[in-house]
Amino acid sequence: MEFVRQIIPDLILIKPTLFNDERGYFFESYREDLLSDFVGHRINFIQDNESKSSFGTLRGLHYQMPPFAQTKLVRVVQGSVLDIAVDLRKNSPHFGKYQSFELNDNNKYQLLIPKGFAHGFVVLTNEAIFSYKVDNYYNSALDKGIRFDDPSLAIDWTLSLSELTLSEKDLNLPFFDSQSEFFD
Repeated sequence: MEFVRQIIPDLILIKPTLFNDERGYFFESYREDLLSDFVGHRINFIQDNESKSSFGTLRGLHYQMPPFAQTKLVRVVQGSVLDIAVDLRKNSPHFGKYQSFELNDNNKYQLLIPKGFAHGFVVLTNEAIFSYKVDNYYNSALDKGIRFDDPSLAIDWTLSLSELTLSEKDLNLPFFDSQSEFFD
């Protein structure tokens, strides 16, 4: 298992060691000890979530405010997604910047997204099964989001607007510049 810090250093791409043969494959998808050693502290994941979505489904950009902010460990079980993480930490040199990652069932990559980031993804294949661990429970009162097409973020989702399917909630999220609740 290889842990790779990104341009925004608190984002960590995890590349598993795959063992393939004529029977199929095997890999360790999670090792608490190795992750803790790499990040320097233990992350207490308390819930696993999974979603299935069709081509062009865009989910995001979502986050929760403290005390229910969440660290997420995300991966794709089937299909392919473009995964986006936006730094919302006001004191970060990367505040308001994003990084994108293709996560799919071939590379088996995972992304560790710490508290203080908005997260979203768009499905690039016929369908995708997306799985993630979180270290805090969902709290609707502290659930926040940013519009996927916010011009100040200028996220390249790779698909055209006509190919995207979003929930009513996600279509009505506020723009980045109109919000004041971010992370200290």
